[in-house]
Amino acid sequence: MENSRHKTCPICKSIVVGRSDKRFCSVACKSQYHKRLTGSTALATAKIDTILHRNRSILLELMGKNETQIKIPILELEKKKFNFNYITKFIINKQGKTYHYVYDFSWMSFSSNEVLIIRRK
Repeated sequence: MENSRHKTCPICKSIVVGRSDKRFCSVACKSQYHKRLTGSTALATAKIDTILHRNRSILLELMGKNETQIKIPILELEKKKFNFNYITKFIINKQGKTYHYVYDFSWMSFSSNEVLIIRRK
């Protein structure tokens, strides 16, 4: 039976000695734990970051360098493989319209077949 005073290290299973809230037996085990955690987080987010950057590139390409807003057929985004499921945030305005953000760009459905794209400064 494990006593609350005898915790084991989640990395090497050695007994942890010290403060009651101490989780690891050594700095090396603590570092290894956090290195694994960071690695798995990086793998999980890399794919999402790639999709978000691609979405932003598509919006930038359609918008051009000088425009601040344009209305385009939704089909243009679909042709370029824009992924509507990946955004960085969304805002619902007072009129109930939802603005979907991809970094400094936002888009909203203007009608069933048009999208309004806005560059935020």
